[in-house]
Amino acid sequence: MTSKLSPFGAGAAYSRGIAFIDGQYVEATDAAVYDNINPATGEVIAQIEVADEVMVDRAVQAARKAGRGQWRLMSDDQRAEIMRRVAAGIEARFDDFLAAEMRDTGKPVSLASHLDIPRGAANFRVFADVMKHANESTTMTTPDGGRAINYSIRAPLGVIAVVCPWNLPLLLMTWKVAPALACGNTVVVKPSEETPSTALLLGEVMRDAGVPDGVYNVVNGFGGASTGEFLTNHPDVDGVTFTGETGTGEAIMRAAARGVRPVSFELGGKNAGLIFADCNIEAAIETTARSVFANAGQVCLQTERLYVQRPIFDQFVAGLKAKAEALKVGDPWDKSTTLGPLISQEHRNKVLSYYEAARQQGAETVTGGGIPDMEEALAGGSWIQPTLWTGLADDAKCVTEEIFGPCAHIRPFDDEEEAVALANNSPYGLASMTWTNDVSRAHRVASQLEAGTNWVNAWFLRDLRAPFGGSKRSGIGREGGTHSLEFYTELRNVCIKL
Repeated sequence: MTSKLSPFGAGAAYSRGIAFIDGQYVEATDAAVYDNINPATGEVIAQIEVADEVMVDRAVQAARKAGRGQWRLMSDDQRAEIMRRVAAGIEARFDDFLAAEMRDTGKPVSLASHLDIPRGAANFRVFADVMKHANESTTMTTPDGGRAINYSIRAPLGVIAVVCPWNLPLLLMTWKVAPALACGNTVVVKPSEETPSTALLLGEVMRDAGVPDGVYNVVNGFGGASTGEFLTNHPDVDGVTFTGETGTGEAIMRAAARGVRPVSFELGGKNAGLIFADCNIEAAIETTARSVFANAGQVCLQTERLYVQRPIFDQFVAGLKAKAEALKVGDPWDKSTTLGPLISQEHRNKVLSYYEAARQQGAETVTGGGIPDMEEALAGGSWIQPTLWTGLADDAKCVTEEIFGPCAHIRPFDDEEEAVALANNSPYGLASMTWTNDVSRAHRVASQLEAGTNWVNAWFLRDLRAPFGGSKRSGIGREGGTHSLEFYTELRNVCIKL
């Protein structure tokens, strides 16, 4: 295993994805490799090395050593200052991060430039001061009539395994890495095998910002029986944070049970939107189009189940159909492109299987349901049509299972009680969206919905200080602002008799 310089040039693609361990890019001469594919074109953009058990152990040991050294001993203010430099470093290399993210995901520049990269930098700034709100103290009377002071301290959890998804690679990775580092932990990141580039590029920014060697490490590879399993099973990993599908979360949870290690999970969703007849229907249609079709539906907070009060049902369906058909697929670098591809051919086949299942189960396809015609340069990409259905039963596959594509089923309802029951009729509980101009109804309905985040007359409106996470099969724990402290630190009590 040898070290090498950065695989990144100024805005240039890299030809080989390698690990970032202990402050260096490293490669193994005999490592297995796989093709990293641009989803928009189907072209191979890089060869990615799969980190074996030896390389994963090297990354974990580098993180453990760093966690016992300078990083842990820094003051909160010192760590916060370095994190601000990381944020500035991301912004200084905005074009490099944008190119890397777009090559990996195929998403339109209009989305990546306004969401993914800015939020990647913002996550470090938001969490830079998080530990300033961590301490508390109390006094007590002792059994002999004396007095004692109790105070709490938050110690870093240790080495955190950060296992990331492919849909918002930089945003969701930094959402975990930033609070972990703010609390004094060290990390080993396993990005999705589909989208490794920005995690690797961030290694350079970390190093240039003054993050000590070994604090931030990246290993590439697959999940089960590969890099991800080696990492989450490693006995020197002290906690695991993961965003992804529920089945993978269950497997990681079983691994984390050995050693009784804590986990923080944001898992699958089948999010509901409730559209009441008294809403601003134009605003509801406009926002719902984003909540269904943004990032080609590859957003954990996407709305896949829409329940519309009967008096406005036909008007809403027609309006959302028009929005779907106005979406433009095409070159991701064209600023007028509004719908990108799915992440891979494999994922497109999965989503198409749901399109077929909807037809077989009696759905009326309002729009879409297939593959769009693409120009020759993009014909090898994983493109799919935005799709809407009506007429499915409440227990139909496309109504109950997470699809993770640009699609939704729309069903009418009659009253508030029915709407809440329909929304809660799911094993998932990540997010919901309610549209109404009745303030009392807004509070009443939102408080009854079994989901971690419940928007009213909005979608994807995020305050990074607010608690974020899922209920039921959609996750464990809450992150965001000081809530992240509950996972990334261990709370200890000190009692001193006076």
